[in-house]
Amino acid sequence: MHDSIYQPAEDSYLLQNSLKKYLKDKPKSLKILEMGSGSGILAKTCLDLGFNNLLAADINPNAVIHLKNQNIKTVKSDLFLNLKNKKFNLIIFNPPYLPEDKKEPKDSQKNTTAGKNGYELIIKFLKQAKSPLLEKGVILLLFSSLSKPKIILKQAKQFNYNCKLLNQKSLPFFEKLYVYEIKHA
Repeated sequence: MHDSIYQPAEDSYLLQNSLKKYLKDKPKSLKILEMGSGSGILAKTCLDLGFNNLLAADINPNAVIHLKNQNIKTVKSDLFLNLKNKKFNLIIFNPPYLPEDKKEPKDSQKNTTAGKNGYELIIKFLKQAKSPLLEKGVILLLFSSLSKPKIILKQAKQFNYNCKLLNQKSLPFFEKLYVYEIKHA
């Protein structure tokens, strides 16, 4: 069974828009990591804007091959597992953020499901990101109103992060997407 690569959708474009605004006045030397790169839309955005100190990471071997074929420096990694001792000024992550849906095939859940409640993977990421994120570094993180944002933000605060809402978008069926800037407190 081949793992499919997550294709850009509203979430990708919302985060891309926030990323472009964030990078506007930043030095081109920033060390950038796109976690869970998938199709590579955000990595390509960075490269197109002249930010070449970039690394993409994805757990899906097909995504890794796809990204490398586009000349994007990529590592196969389950979150930060294979990124030991690497440090970044900016970490971008459009994670799986939905709660488990028993009706959805296991295959397609990999790209969208963040755990039973929709936030477990995001919490794990935030915990692991503390060390690779440089002192004045920033995380741009997207998640959904279905991901239980209060729990994510409370946990981020417990991990000693400051969180600032940068962007949001309402979707059909009462779902909202959020992009947060997260920094060491």
